[in-house]
Amino acid sequence: MKETTYTYTFPCGMSFVFRRSKSPVSYSALSIKSGTRNEQKECCGIAHLTEHMLFKGTEKRTPKEISDRLEKLGGDLNAYTTKEETVLYSTVLKEDTAKAVDLMLELAFHSTFPEKELEKERHVVVDEINMYKDSPSEYIFDQFEEMLFAGNTLSRSILGDARTLKKITSADLKEYVRDNFRPERMCVSIVADIPQQKALKIASDAIARHIPAGYAAERSSTASPLSDSLSKGTLFTREISRKNHQVNCIVGTTAYSFYDRERIPMILLNNILGGPSSNSRLNQALREKSALVYSVDSTYSQFSDTGSFMVYFGCDKGNLERCLDLVRRELSRMREKEISDAALKAARKQLLGQLAISSDNGESQALSMGKSMLIFGNVMSDEQIRNRINAITAGELNETARRVLAEDRLSTLIYK
Repeated sequence: MKETTYTYTFPCGMSFVFRRSKSPVSYSALSIKSGTRNEQKECCGIAHLTEHMLFKGTEKRTPKEISDRLEKLGGDLNAYTTKEETVLYSTVLKEDTAKAVDLMLELAFHSTFPEKELEKERHVVVDEINMYKDSPSEYIFDQFEEMLFAGNTLSRSILGDARTLKKITSADLKEYVRDNFRPERMCVSIVADIPQQKALKIASDAIARHIPAGYAAERSSTASPLSDSLSKGTLFTREISRKNHQVNCIVGTTAYSFYDRERIPMILLNNILGGPSSNSRLNQALREKSALVYSVDSTYSQFSDTGSFMVYFGCDKGNLERCLDLVRRELSRMREKEISDAALKAARKQLLGQLAISSDNGESQALSMGKSMLIFGNVMSDEQIRNRINAITAGELNETARRVLAEDRLSTLIYK
């Protein structure tokens, strides 16, 4: 069966995307273009707290009834928050798809945010923040982006700040939802073995139940911001005493946004340097050949107006300088020398294989399709993705490395 993607925009402005699968399991998501960047400064953490509170009661369901709605069917309902997105997603048997989609829209549009539940959930999130700070290998990423994007809304932690969280009220949550959870900033995505028209009707019926008829959508744009995404960063070198047995370190910089054409070569560049495979250049240099680290990786995150590239490793204190030298050497190699045709062909093949394996997962498909609709207003076909990756040249990859990984652009954060 050929995989085809169907997209539609409802009169209320909400988008819809569907892909038919062969599985008896249905995956659906409600993606909302609202995250940490949409918070007011005095309410840092409200986006993530809202995500937690969506499960704490609606106009017609108690928290227990919400959790039972899909779990009693053998299904699952979850959510997460990023800097630019809030997502509700579910997994159920295909015959229960309508119940899952309806429940997600009910939570988004009819949650009541009771003060009693808010007081309890506030403590849960504060505990989450404290636990996160106790894990230097995770917390260092937040602090690096806080410094890299100083003065930008991207600098805010997704979890928020304990001081501001204690001041957020139920009324604040309702105001945040009213301002940001708007149909034109939402997408329903479904991956299931059901006919396309049935999937469309499931979304349409849920919208009719939860959004007033005649709703007037605000104008929403997926156009690229007219700015240089590489310019939106702060340069720094900083050491912070953490009194840990191990040193944690990030070397990184700003990178291309979702809307930059160069983001595809950047994805390949990141995969070559520190992707998930053990044959990545950084893993070979720092672990396999030198046995200096347990793990080393690089990450490339894209946002609407910029991005970030980070190399992370943890090592013994006495090996820090040697590890930094090896990281800089590998970055320099990518800047100064084009990779061979054989190496480029192998790198393309590896990335395409990883993407194909990832997209074989229905949940991954539902989440990525919803995100793509919110960002671009469409979903690239598998063939388009393959063609773009296969079109990357050694020169294009080298130019991306020279621009993004220039030595005078690299910042460093060290936990000692």
